[in-house]
Amino acid sequence: MTALDAFALYTGLNGLLLIALAYNVIRHRQRAKIGFGTGGDEKLELACRVHGNAVEYVPVTLIIIGALAMTSAPILVVHGVGITLTVGRGLHAWGLSTSSGTSPGRFIGTLLSWISIVIGSLFLIWTAIS
Repeated sequence: MTALDAFALYTGLNGLLLIALAYNVIRHRQRAKIGFGTGGDEKLELACRVHGNAVEYVPVTLIIIGALAMTSAPILVVHGVGITLTVGRGLHAWGLSTSSGTSPGRFIGTLLSWISIVIGSLFLIWTAIS
């Protein structure tokens, strides 16, 4: 497996996660019979935020992973950032879906997502200036 293959793997996995979260929003829209906005429905609001939060983090991190792959970063770095992102987003989605308050899944998921962005970004900066 090359670094570009690893990038493709994490792009595919996170793409499927985004579709699953979008489907969850649609499911709640149909249940609540709300076509636009959330209409004050707490479960729909939560589903929208779970999906929205993933949309806020996944694309930028996939850009970072793609840049890592294109700059010939070691495949372990690409896998490390990709696995950290994917597990983090999954944990965050699970944690926020079960509680709108604090939860271990939400906290650890956010932490892992931030770690993937920071490690990937720092590696790219180091690659660019060295």
